[in-house]
Amino acid sequence: MILELADIRIHPGQNAAFEEAIQRGLSAAIGNAKGFQGYKVNKGLESPERYILQVFWDTLEDHTIGFRQSEAFTQWRAIVGPYFAAPPVVEHFDLVAKSA
Repeated sequence: MILELADIRIHPGQNAAFEEAIQRGLSAAIGNAKGFQGYKVNKGLESPERYILQVFWDTLEDHTIGFRQSEAFTQWRAIVGPYFAAPPVVEHFDLVAKSA
C-alpha cells in the first residue's frame, strides 16, 4: 500500500466551500480510480487554511500514472483547484509499521 500525502493551503475564508468541494471531488473523481483504497482529510488547528489529504493506493503507479494521467485528475483539479492558495505539496510513502 502507498500513502499519498498532500499538504494543501487554501485561501482564507474559503473553508466551508473547500470542505464541500474536497468531499465531492474525492467521491466523484478519485473514488473510482484503479487502485484507490481510501482517504482521510484533516484540517489544521493552528493554521485553519491548511489541510492534509491522505489517499491510500495499491501502487505508486495507480496514482502517478493511472490517476494523474486520466480525465478524472482534470475533473478533480477543476473541483478543488480554485481554492488552492498555492500548489499542494505531494509526497508518497511506503508503509513500514501499523498499529492494530
